[in-house]
Amino acid sequence: MTVFRDPIALQEALKGLQGSIALVPTMGALHLGHRTLMEQARQDNDIVVVSIFVNPTQFLEGEDLENYPRKEEADRRICELSGVDYLFYPDATVMYGHDEVHICAPDIRAYVLEGLLRPGHFDGVLTVVLKLFHIVMPDRAYFGKKDAQQLALIEQMLRNFFLQISIVAVDTVRENDGLALSSRNVYLSDAQRQEALKISSALNHAGKMIAQGVRNTEEIIQQMQQIMAPLEVEYIACVNRAFQYLEHIEMGNSIILVAARVGTTRLIDNVQL
Repeated sequence: MTVFRDPIALQEALKGLQGSIALVPTMGALHLGHRTLMEQARQDNDIVVVSIFVNPTQFLEGEDLENYPRKEEADRRICELSGVDYLFYPDATVMYGHDEVHICAPDIRAYVLEGLLRPGHFDGVLTVVLKLFHIVMPDRAYFGKKDAQQLALIEQMLRNFFLQISIVAVDTVRENDGLALSSRNVYLSDAQRQEALKISSALNHAGKMIAQGVRNTEEIIQQMQQIMAPLEVEYIACVNRAFQYLEHIEMGNSIILVAARVGTTRLIDNVQL
């Protein structure tokens, strides 16, 4: 595995290589969910590139940019064990310059749910992902389904900018008890981790309700809120794939999304129907 910190040097290394190229963008603190993305990329492609970059432009004031977990040596080892060919490990000074062109997320889909609570967050996400796409020029890029709204906006950006990159969405990886893997889980105490299980329990209950024929989203959300109490729930929402709120579940075209704080740790999860 070759490690690059300079985007131009990585571009030069990739230029003229034969075979399909995969990109797995990450912010580091890698866990089994990231390994699943890498292993799928390794299975599907000739060349695998992983990027590790804690992107400052997607963090709002007061969020955990400075404290976001960073584990460079452990991350490097995980990439090696996962068969990664090129690890891109830049810092902000090479990814961003002065007085840059700005990428703006869509006015509607980016300002509900996550975007409503974190205005400008998706501007930063789309900006850095577009930069990574242009640096690597992958045939396929791999993302987890846990960040459902982010994934939908990246897919929209590809369509809007006519980029010929295939997005591979990989199922959320969970602990045996159901907790969705997240780099932020390290912030949780043992007691908080038990409280966090209420998130996946509520989503599982919603799935059971729907399997029993319940389609009214207000009824589903009310029962989920009861299960998640007393967590600080930021939102529970039922939307379609265009991120429009639903009054009734549309099978094959619905997502139930949750954001909640467990202590000071903000966690998101979803189930796609």
